[in-house]
Amino acid sequence: MSPDLQNSNYSLMDVDAVQKALGRSRASVYRYANTDPDHLNLPYSPKKLNPELRQDKTDTLLFHPTEVSRFARDVLKIKQVTIQVQEPVANVTNQLLQDILTELRTIRQMIEQPE
Repeated sequence: MSPDLQNSNYSLMDVDAVQKALGRSRASVYRYANTDPDHLNLPYSPKKLNPELRQDKTDTLLFHPTEVSRFARDVLKIKQVTIQVQEPVANVTNQLLQDILTELRTIRQMIEQPE
């Protein structure tokens, strides 16, 4: 298993991306997922594919690439799975968040400067 995590800024994977990486059907990915219609955010299960925490039951299931890699190796016993993580497509929200982060860093530098 050789996950391709070139960037510390990697994005989460949706069900379609997991399906493609594992070579399984969409239905099987949902079957593997550690979810329950009656409960939100179940405790970690080493035998299941654990999604990221969700705020609402209607939120899209998203998986961390490392979790998908762990599941493929430990549970499915797949020896060769490559997970390619790509930069998310830039959009207005991402740009706004980057601008906020830059502004916060500037404020922090100003606060930490000795007078």
